[in-house]
Amino acid sequence: MSTLLGTKLSGRYRLDARIGAGGMSTVYRALDETLQRRVAIKLMNREVAHDSDQLERFRREARAVAQLSHPHVVGVIDAGEDESRPYIVFEYVEGETLKERIRRLGRLPVTEAVAYAIEIARALGAAHARHIVHRDVKPQNVLIDEEGRAKVTDFGIARTLDEDGLTADGRVLGTTDYVSPEQALGQPVTGQSDLYSLGIVLFEMLTGEVPFKGENQVAVAMKHVRDPLPDVQAARPEISAALAAVIDTATAKRVEERYADDAELIADLEDVLAIEAARSGSATGETTAVLRTLPPRKQSRVPFGIRHRVLAIAIVILAVAATAAVIIWVGLTRAHHGVPPARESAPPASLHLTADQLCQNCAHDYNPYAISGPKNQNPTTVGLAIDGDLSTSWSTDQYYSGSLQKPGVGLYLDTYPGIVAREMVIHTVTPGWSLVVYGRKSTPNPDTFDAGSSGWVRLTSLPSVLSTQRLAINTGGVRYRYYLVWITKLPPGRNLVTINEITLYKG
Repeated sequence: MSTLLGTKLSGRYRLDARIGAGGMSTVYRALDETLQRRVAIKLMNREVAHDSDQLERFRREARAVAQLSHPHVVGVIDAGEDESRPYIVFEYVEGETLKERIRRLGRLPVTEAVAYAIEIARALGAAHARHIVHRDVKPQNVLIDEEGRAKVTDFGIARTLDEDGLTADGRVLGTTDYVSPEQALGQPVTGQSDLYSLGIVLFEMLTGEVPFKGENQVAVAMKHVRDPLPDVQAARPEISAALAAVIDTATAKRVEERYADDAELIADLEDVLAIEAARSGSATGETTAVLRTLPPRKQSRVPFGIRHRVLAIAIVILAVAATAAVIIWVGLTRAHHGVPPARESAPPASLHLTADQLCQNCAHDYNPYAISGPKNQNPTTVGLAIDGDLSTSWSTDQYYSGSLQKPGVGLYLDTYPGIVAREMVIHTVTPGWSLVVYGRKSTPNPDTFDAGSSGWVRLTSLPSVLSTQRLAINTGGVRYRYYLVWITKLPPGRNLVTINEITLYKG
């Protein structure tokens, strides 16, 4: 499939990068050269393009999603065929999947998990209103965009309730980690089946794990049919009984004991979001955005300071604006994804934001120019470079020749959804090495180093790093998600580089 990169479909869509693949189709990032915008294209694989059933299923997806216009559904822009291979053009969503977010953070904050569940339920409600059942609701099919909003995608096995044939009873489709009991048994599937899968997704967002595991997909599917769902409060004691009850109802084995429709589930989720926000006393990110969409009666249950965050912040600023320290405090805001670092590593005038302690995998080793062996550099310890402890560290491999013998090696930080970095502070017990700092928006390819406007963008460099090194960074106002510390030369007399701590600051 890589041979298609750089080619055009229908003389309009230039395929730039492969971003996903499945048995029936491959998804590419592409440029719409007519409108000069990025799009995502799902192109049917050539080996199945002559299968009439698969071809009709693919075309049906385009027809189904083209009917939907909803802020939490990835929209269809166009569809066509090129050399007898059909394709669907979607809006391009820059960000990550919900599955990637769960893997990156572990358990999501309770209010954030509920907020995402509400957005997904609203998207499914729009589909169900048009008699379209998704049939494969899972976090891999939910995209989180740069603004933090959830968007449901991949209606590849969706069907209308009026259609027969391709997904007839007796054939199980979907991912068994989230499959409803009736779907696992090959029984009729309705919108309530999607709600069951959403309940499982909510369970995973709250606990960091799917509820059932087995030796194979059939074993997992049968657990959905027979085994009770694990107690979510046992795995996450701080959640309310109301939230646990929502999950229990959404994932009831018997359809008649489940939520009757999306509206019922959404109503309960909105109640729970208000309850959980009140219990936590705070709300950030997408939680705040969803709280603003609640009906007035439910908003009234949320503490004033959360409902009126902007006003509350203004009051605080006015109350302390008399001191110059506060002006500096507002001017330079610290952003560190990980456990808060040692106090001496930050500029004295910086504001220490609350660090996301659930983010345990925000640092990644990077060794695209590996001469032999695996393309990694001590990946199991890379998190020690952002753990806030100057006594722990990540190190490169040892280069006994005293030279890297390649353009570079290093590690990068994932600051999802991205920041405009102003300064980087590095602590090292092996000073004297050379570095270049790069930024980029798109996910790096671990096997290649691509510099330029669509890859790594050079931000600053230094020929010799001090034990405590502060680096001013000028991104030109661009918000990059990834920041790379690229080691280009070993320190004199050393055969490795050790990084004890990296901290990023944003303005």
